Amino acid sequence: MSIRQRPISTALHRLLFGGSVLLCGPLLAQTAAPSPDNGQDNAGQPVTSIKATQLGNVTVTAQSRNQEMQSVPIPLQIVTAKQVDMLAATDLSKMSLFVPGLVVGGDQPTQPSYQLRGISTDDFGIGTESAVGVYVDGVYAARSGAALLAFNDVQRIEVLKGPQGTLFGRNAAAGAISIITNEPSDRFEGRVRARFGDYGRQYLDGLLNVPLNHDMALRFSSYSNRSDGWITDAASGKRYGGDRDFGTRTAWRWNVSDDTRVLLSWDHENLKQLPKPAIGLIALSNDTQQRPPYPPDPATYLNPLHAPLYNDAVGAVEKRKFDGATLSVDHSFAWGSLVSTTAWRRFNTENRGDYDGTNHIVSYLDTANLENNRSWYQEFKLSGNNSLIDWVSGVSYYDERARQTSQTNVFTDSIDTLAGNVMGVGNPLTDISNGLAAMGLPYTLLGDPWHEAISNVGHFKAYAAFGDVIWHLNDRLNLTTGIRYTRDQKRFSWYNMPRRADKFDATVAALGQAGVIDMLPPEAQYALAAFGNNIIFTDAVGVPVQFSNSWSDFSPRAVLDYKFNPNVMGYMSVTKGYKAGGYNSVQVGSRFQPEKVWNYEAGIKTVFPEQNLLLNSSVYYYKYSNRQSLTLDPNTAGSGVPRYLVNSTDQEARGLELEAQWQPVDDLRLSFTGAYIDATYSKAVAPSGVSLSGQPTGEPKFSFAAALGYTWHAVAGGKLEANLNHAFRGESRCNRDSQLQGTCQVSPNFSTGASQQRTDARLDWSSANNHWGVAVYVNNLFDKRYVTGVSNISASVFGTPYASITPPRMWGMEWRAKF
Repeated sequence: MSIRQRPISTALHRLLFGGSVLLCGPLLAQTAAPSPDNGQDNAGQPVTSIKATQLGNVTVTAQSRNQEMQSVPIPLQIVTAKQVDMLAATDLSKMSLFVPGLVVGGDQPTQPSYQLRGISTDDFGIGTESAVGVYVDGVYAARSGAALLAFNDVQRIEVLKGPQGTLFGRNAAAGAISIITNEPSDRFEGRVRARFGDYGRQYLDGLLNVPLNHDMALRFSSYSNRSDGWITDAASGKRYGGDRDFGTRTAWRWNVSDDTRVLLSWDHENLKQLPKPAIGLIALSNDTQQRPPYPPDPATYLNPLHAPLYNDAVGAVEKRKFDGATLSVDHSFAWGSLVSTTAWRRFNTENRGDYDGTNHIVSYLDTANLENNRSWYQEFKLSGNNSLIDWVSGVSYYDERARQTSQTNVFTDSIDTLAGNVMGVGNPLTDISNGLAAMGLPYTLLGDPWHEAISNVGHFKAYAAFGDVIWHLNDRLNLTTGIRYTRDQKRFSWYNMPRRADKFDATVAALGQAGVIDMLPPEAQYALAAFGNNIIFTDAVGVPVQFSNSWSDFSPRAVLDYKFNPNVMGYMSVTKGYKAGGYNSVQVGSRFQPEKVWNYEAGIKTVFPEQNLLLNSSVYYYKYSNRQSLTLDPNTAGSGVPRYLVNSTDQEARGLELEAQWQPVDDLRLSFTGAYIDATYSKAVAPSGVSLSGQPTGEPKFSFAAALGYTWHAVAGGKLEANLNHAFRGESRCNRDSQLQGTCQVSPNFSTGASQQRTDARLDWSSANNHWGVAVYVNNLFDKRYVTGVSNISASVFGTPYASITPPRMWGMEWRAKF
């Protein structure tokens, strides 16, 4: 039956609910304006009345099946390629504020953080994975180092909220982000686009799709993203916050027969730029030998939104080289289909940045994370349907080998500061060096590099078998049951290297041979002896430590959905999420058990065809057990720099989500998406020793996004579209540990954890045939700036807390052409 042959309410229901463009929350405003279309459907009937809405008819794969969006009983938000273009977003972190409930921290693209419905994973080490699963064309992006790649020929992004353990597997306890790229098509297509803006923005991308013959096609795309940065180091003149990223994607499709298709793709990315800026909060003079006051006084902190930047990390860089290949083979049988997915990934990353926010050698601290990763993935999936059931089942295997080195780099000058601030023995290296100079001896113990590092090696395997069945109980009622069995096997090792301070050791040896050390006071001799060992990473120095662990899990789900009429569907669900156990890379011998979450949800999806209005809503409650978070432990500062350690807590949350789309007239589009959540600890003790039970986790209660769009026709021979998007995220809810972690108010001089707002605007003109167009856009139109957090990792040692802030307003112009 064609769409036109169906009852009008059913046809509109399919068109509205099948359209991912409509169901994208606040980003609806960018959709194409309606235009007359005198085409015909398969039955030869005119389709002008339906095509006039121009809402799209794209299916989604949220349940491992091709389904219309609104028939999927899962809270689901779609981001389309056009929405990405409207916001000029280069990766998901640049637009996550417009997806309420989702937070993607991308100021370090090699170490991003993902949070969904208040659940996140803070640790970026190879010993653990994120609780939000990221998938590209169905392939799991395990490591955070490769989980935030730049957009390249993306068709859409499906954000699935709530546990997705049954359908997507391990490490989707909070939800899943499924990125779907474009496949080669049978139509010749070419496109080029250029953006230029302030702060030296230069963005170029291009696409070429070439049919090779009647059953084969090749698609190639590439991009280059460069900018100078939005904040300048006051001493060196270097500009931080910039971009240097280049990538390509090649996809080849071969229709071997009417029943068999082969798709092979290759992705490459090369990123190399300065790391995120660390803005110091302590006012210091230009004398790089001046030690910051200790302990620091929050009443004297500078406002980081106006403070100068001083970062002096030697060899500061953030870089990544990524390559990945995916082979998909699908074959159709009379009873269903078989899909084989084989994927290989390789990437190397390095992130070395400033961790004291000063350019004073007496408080110098930089850290570096180096990772090397290889992984294989194989999945076989069978699916089919009949009048009674719609089913999918499969098995998968995942193998990953990873190496990581966590470095801490200081100078003996900052070691001397640590001795005075933490060990309480004054500044022995300075005193000894001054004494040697007074005696005319050509020795100094200052200015020497000091390096400590922990090396990790991990070998991880995961096996899974899953099945999911939609039972059509009658023409209105469906029952979905599914289960996934997962077996994780992990082998992980630590090697805490003896510290390296070659110049310092050579000087101490020379002083010993000259008999100078024997002449020193006992306190100075004690200090020199103490400095002969590690002072930062002090556990199991020089002793390899290795553990092997395995975990098994069954993740079920049950969903009941009912169509009250063709335009209203309600559902209830119980789902389980699972995240594998793991290890803390810088805590020798640490092990933690898997995380598990049970989610209970009820929702309704509705459309009012006559009003061109869509309303969706859902309520949920979840209990999250053994959630692992990386938190600053002040107790580790006794002998050296404090560390971030894994802390286990139990949490629970109640939430409500609402989505509204309204198109009162053809050329006007309005949308709203909002989220409410009350997330608290049910059982928790912070590393500092304070109880957090019953306290909020920090997740804001409210967030929303709204959009408005309007189209004018016959403007300079084309059409003109105006779009305005606004997002709001409420203030962080503080608990007894928030101040130490730097997520809530730490100083009277600025706000931390304040509510955030962002408004983006775009004016876009395209020609009548859409062959070329121009646009002007502004991100963060009202120049709203926020302090996103304060790091105290060096505050309890050197007295040098530092902060991270959001970028300023940015504008740009775009030119594009298609051929």
